[in-house]
Amino acid sequence: MRPYFSLGFSLVALSSCSALLCYLLINKGFSATLLLVVLVSIALSAHIFTLFTRQQKQAEIVIRALANGDSTLGLSQYHPMRQQFDQVKAQMQTARFNAEQQAQFLQALLIHVDLAVLVSDNSGQVIESNPAVSKLLGKNVKHLSELGAVGDLLLKADRNVRNTLHWQTGEQQDTLSIALSIAEIQGKVRRVVSIQSIHDQLQLKEQQAYKRLTKVLTHEIANSITPLSSLANTCTTLLPQTLCFDELEDKQDLQLALTTLASRTEHLGDFIARFRQVSSLPTPKLAPYNLASVLTQIVALHQQQALSQGTTFELNINTQQLVMLDNSQIEQVLVNLVKNALEVLATSQQHNAQNPNKTPTIQLTLAQNHAQQLYIEVSDNGPGIAEHVIDMVFVPFFTTKQQGSGIGLSLSRQIMLNHGGDLVYVQKPQGACFRCVFG
Repeated sequence: MRPYFSLGFSLVALSSCSALLCYLLINKGFSATLLLVVLVSIALSAHIFTLFTRQQKQAEIVIRALANGDSTLGLSQYHPMRQQFDQVKAQMQTARFNAEQQAQFLQALLIHVDLAVLVSDNSGQVIESNPAVSKLLGKNVKHLSELGAVGDLLLKADRNVRNTLHWQTGEQQDTLSIALSIAEIQGKVRRVVSIQSIHDQLQLKEQQAYKRLTKVLTHEIANSITPLSSLANTCTTLLPQTLCFDELEDKQDLQLALTTLASRTEHLGDFIARFRQVSSLPTPKLAPYNLASVLTQIVALHQQQALSQGTTFELNINTQQLVMLDNSQIEQVLVNLVKNALEVLATSQQHNAQNPNKTPTIQLTLAQNHAQQLYIEVSDNGPGIAEHVIDMVFVPFFTTKQQGSGIGLSLSRQIMLNHGGDLVYVQKPQGACFRCVFG
């Protein structure tokens, strides 16, 4: 509409000027030459104005075409600015292609990395997230408030924040490291949250610390025990039969003391040798095994002992999937767990003889968790583990048994960690439950 309006306006103005000049020529006596020059000047001005308006409209169309990426609009093929237009269009297309390529690369990168990333607005509403979020947290997060107290901290923060928290998905516990970065993008505040699990790293550091400690302790204790045991045995053999004491009991006490010293140092040496297994486990020799058959063998191995003390086994097999493992080491873990459960049920049965209706039961379950990891649960219906000692059950040397060494569970957990999995205690309403998770 604008070019036609400008052209019409120019024609009207030119007509008006022509009429005015004619009037001046007839009535005022102006020369014809002067009037002609004025008329031509007015016509040229009108034409220049029309060309300027048309060029401005064409420039607007060209800019709109560049902005919309429309190659059908623009300058004609013979326009003097056609070459510059094509160059600008090519540069803009290249820039747009590079931006799209970079966006696709970043999106693919976020999909494949294990680092969970959330991007939210300033109110906490999640705008973007990658699949690692639901994999790590066990759910899709729509708002930062779903992260509990840490979510509130992230929403109230006015600067970058780093924090750790304990997270539980179902019955599986985890330790998460959370980092918050606040940025302003296109005038809007965005909260970029990255989350990663440090549970495995913490366990690795813990196990390395235990290994270093046990190496030092076993080395120092073994160096002291070996000569003590040797000296005690030597003194016992060198003690003459004709040695006289004022009291016969004194001689007997001396013989008993030397014998006890030799016996206890020997037992302590055996204990140190067993405990060395925690820090010197061989690397697992992995091969594909069906855990269902492994559990069947474990039940058959302990069936006679269970029957003798009135305990029953319940075997629940929910999958037949193969898993890579060292069969002898995993059997050692399961034997230890089942043996502990049998001992606990035998003791509790003696203490609760007045309740014969309660059948002591050990339940072995093979299934998969939400992360599609295979796990074996060994649970019983005994008294369970006191809450104040749950955090200590995997610590080397710690035991609640009078005759226990505190090695079995720590060794079992080390075996599971070497398999890329874990051994955890699962709290249940009744009894004790240990879960072997395979990586």
